[in-house]
Amino acid sequence: MGENKNAKLTFGDKEIDLPILEGSIGPDVIDVSQLYAKSNAFTYDPGFTSTASCESKITYIDGDEGVLMYRGYPIDELARESDFLEVCYLLLYGELPNADEKAKFTNGITYHTMVHDQMRGLFKGFRRDAHPMSIMVGVVGALSAYYQDSLDINDPHQRMVASYRLIAKMPTIAAMAYKYSIGQPFEYPQNNLGYAENFLHMAFSVPCEEYKPSATLVRAMDRIFTLHADHEQNASTSTVRLASSSGANPFACIAAGIACLWGPAHGGANEAVLDMLKEIGDKERIPEFVAKAKDKDDPFRLMGFGHRVYKNYDPRAKVMQETCHEVLGELGMSDDPLLELAMELERIALEDEYFVEKKLYPNIDFYSGITLRAMGFPESMFTVLFALARTVGWVAQWNEMIEDPKQKIGRPRQLYTGATERPFVGVSDR
Repeated sequence: MGENKNAKLTFGDKEIDLPILEGSIGPDVIDVSQLYAKSNAFTYDPGFTSTASCESKITYIDGDEGVLMYRGYPIDELARESDFLEVCYLLLYGELPNADEKAKFTNGITYHTMVHDQMRGLFKGFRRDAHPMSIMVGVVGALSAYYQDSLDINDPHQRMVASYRLIAKMPTIAAMAYKYSIGQPFEYPQNNLGYAENFLHMAFSVPCEEYKPSATLVRAMDRIFTLHADHEQNASTSTVRLASSSGANPFACIAAGIACLWGPAHGGANEAVLDMLKEIGDKERIPEFVAKAKDKDDPFRLMGFGHRVYKNYDPRAKVMQETCHEVLGELGMSDDPLLELAMELERIALEDEYFVEKKLYPNIDFYSGITLRAMGFPESMFTVLFALARTVGWVAQWNEMIEDPKQKIGRPRQLYTGATERPFVGVSDR
């Protein structure tokens, strides 16, 4: 990153020089960190959509070109050619592992998958009808009470132990939240199973019979995890960074990220896709709803089409589309009315001139919701699976922030528009 150019800001009778920082790829950044000191003024940027809050080497997105890369590797190549634990290693350490490094890392994650046995009692404190995400927020935050030997964020070893624990235990906690919500006994992790297969086993097996997911379903789960592993400075990742900037322990920071992800505008998009499909109800009604989506005076939106960041095709969507069709074919679910409706809507949207012209392509949420439904997950678990996958991204970003010598506690400014100073009036005179 260079600092060889300046931008000039004219503010009143002052001309202020602001450094321009150059990244290895992507837009230049105007450094406004000294703006207040030089001008007694702040910038105003609701949602921080034009503000770079940090320097990062982890994930790069170019929404106009439809590019997503983890550490320089295109997401579609990683999803097709790699596996989730390899991607976890890449996000944490910056490079893909060799065979020995991968074996050691896999072993390290595998032998951290069990949770403290006293945590089983913690689940009993939740109502049986509690949403799995409410359980996740509470239980992940409570990890700090059970693993007090990995809370020192200034100790690199403790940080890495906490990172391994979070990546390893999140599938176990997610499966326990699901089992609790449906009244089935918890299943222990199996050390002879891979990451995705182990999660499916904990989620769907029962003590009275053996459960063995097909290779297609295991691969689909692994790909879903990989595709959701990180996504640059999104709302939940920014929440993790902001929480960690105060020095909070890693488990509390990840719980904060889960809480943010729970918001329907962030992690609930694939659930919204299925709600929309239920609203449409029948293939015969698709033209009616497509027309509503085109009507600028109608508030109806086709959920799962287009993306706030990607103004081109979501680079994750093509892999997710392939995976979706593989799962539906494997399970023989082509006669499921909702899934049949989804496939017809996909066909129409990809051919309709309006959607093609405006680049409103099906995004990852469109296909992931359909895939997860076909695999047997209820909609209440969709965001839980998102949190499970995104944990490694949160952890990588958290580690990067703590190691950044320029990091400081987050403290956004404001444009104050309230009352100016006024005298206090006693209650008897009001």
